[in-house]
Amino acid sequence: MQQIEMNQEFVTDRAPLAVVAGDGVPHAGDDDREERPGGPGRTDVGVLTRTRAVTKKPAMYRVLLLNDDFTPMDFVVHVLERFFGKNNQEALEIMMHVHRRGVGICGTYTYEVAETKVNLVMDYARKNEHPLQCTMEKE
Repeated sequence: MQQIEMNQEFVTDRAPLAVVAGDGVPHAGDDDREERPGGPGRTDVGVLTRTRAVTKKPAMYRVLLLNDDFTPMDFVVHVLERFFGKNNQEALEIMMHVHRRGVGICGTYTYEVAETKVNLVMDYARKNEHPLQCTMEKE
């Protein structure tokens, strides 16, 4: 195995760097600059603050199904399972709540997700020729 020696000397054509008192930052050619106010060796002291971005939680929206006298209960259960990820028992409970009370909550989502679910349900009901209505309201 061949060994390679690393040369740690670097040659540069730049002027040497110097630190200006109070500045703490090296500048090229600072050797001949005037001294800063406060005299030599002065160090400025300050408080370092870090701003933290505060993110607030997005507004949540309830997706609601509205009762009608024409949409079959089985179709409502199917919609709840397909678009809202409900199991059969949960879907039956929500469907019966909608049937008895006239409205039922399918889920709570951010605005964009709720809007998408409402549109998907409405399109699906329309394609299957059912008058099922789905809306959303702010929590």
